[in-house]
Amino acid sequence: MVVFVLASVGNSGMTAPILLDPRLHTPMYFLLSQLSLMDLLYISSTVPKMVSNFLSGQKSISFLGCGVQSFFFLTMAGSEGLILASMAYDRFMAICYPLHYPIRMSKVTCVKMILGSWTLGSINSLAHTVYALHLPYSRSRAINHFFCDVPAMVPLACVSTIVFLLLPFLGITASYGWVLFAVFHMHSKEGRRKACTTCFTHLTVVTFCYTPFVYMYLRPRILHSPAEDKSLAVFYTILTPMLNPIVYSLRNKEVLGAMGRVCGMFSSRKKGAWLFLLLFFSAE
Repeated sequence: MVVFVLASVGNSGMTAPILLDPRLHTPMYFLLSQLSLMDLLYISSTVPKMVSNFLSGQKSISFLGCGVQSFFFLTMAGSEGLILASMAYDRFMAICYPLHYPIRMSKVTCVKMILGSWTLGSINSLAHTVYALHLPYSRSRAINHFFCDVPAMVPLACVSTIVFLLLPFLGITASYGWVLFAVFHMHSKEGRRKACTTCFTHLTVVTFCYTPFVYMYLRPRILHSPAEDKSLAVFYTILTPMLNPIVYSLRNKEVLGAMGRVCGMFSSRKKGAWLFLLLFFSAE
């Protein structure tokens, strides 16, 4: 619950300043706000039910609840991979083709990327969930996991999951391959340092997201146990959503500045409200 609260506060604290501060209304930060929103929904789809089961001692979930949980979890997982690929493309255009950046990464293009990520993630999730729930469960209905993960219910679903995760990863790899090539040929040390700082932050988040998935899904199932799968799932379903906003906020002065300005704005409004109430009751 502590991790859940930290993740919720951290991702809300990333999303709100980006939406409220006009200085952060750029493609890079709009995509970052969507990543934070996905992380917030991602951890909310599993942890509350897991904690409820733990505290009540009832390790059960309804058939409909299992489907809803599976749908939202898979939607966030798939959409997040596509958003990370979009963020990699954004950095690729900004560093390798800076003169074309305002045209290639316009607000319309950014909105299309965001809508495409949510839509494709939802379609992929719906297909997996419907397929899993329509299978005849004539034997045990026990799932050896702490949430309704489709691969735990349908081992064959891992094949399509690998494809959906692998394509964005290949896009990220290709984008950063060109970025590293461009950075290597930069003559300005300041420009090289700024480009490396921006890319390192994003690559850190990509590593957090993809390492557990690669370790789980690209190995043959005979080489890992359900207990090991659950341990890895704790990392990418609970810890990663908490770590992502920390990585981005600590290494980004613009985000920290926006957080300070938004907090100051709400603080001044709160003081104004208290002053208004004080004057109102004094007049009474």
